[in-house]
Amino acid sequence: MQIQVNSNHSIDTGESFERWANTELNDSFSRFKEEITRIEVHMSDENGDKVSVDHKRCMMEARLANREPVAVNHQASSQDEAFRGASDKLKRVLEHTLGKLRDHRSRESIRHEPDLGNA
Repeated sequence: MQIQVNSNHSIDTGESFERWANTELNDSFSRFKEEITRIEVHMSDENGDKVSVDHKRCMMEARLANREPVAVNHQASSQDEAFRGASDKLKRVLEHTLGKLRDHRSRESIRHEPDLGNA
């Protein structure tokens, strides 16, 4: 699973944030590592130099093997809160999406061939 951290010109993620984000995401999403090929993180400051509540934004997109990607957004007052909020949302979406796939695969089909041995 690859982790890619991006930011716009109004926010500095830095190398230490990228290392921390990589560790956090690898730990948090380790049980999905077979299904996820890449997670992209996009950090931004929506208001630039202006001071306001919930101006840090984190968008996370998980690229799934043989599936459409899923993406979430979270806005918060700090970079850390935005990242953690987006990570929690992404985890819930993946649990729901991949859980439905696992349930579907484990169910028995309603279409059975007739048992010809009892005829």
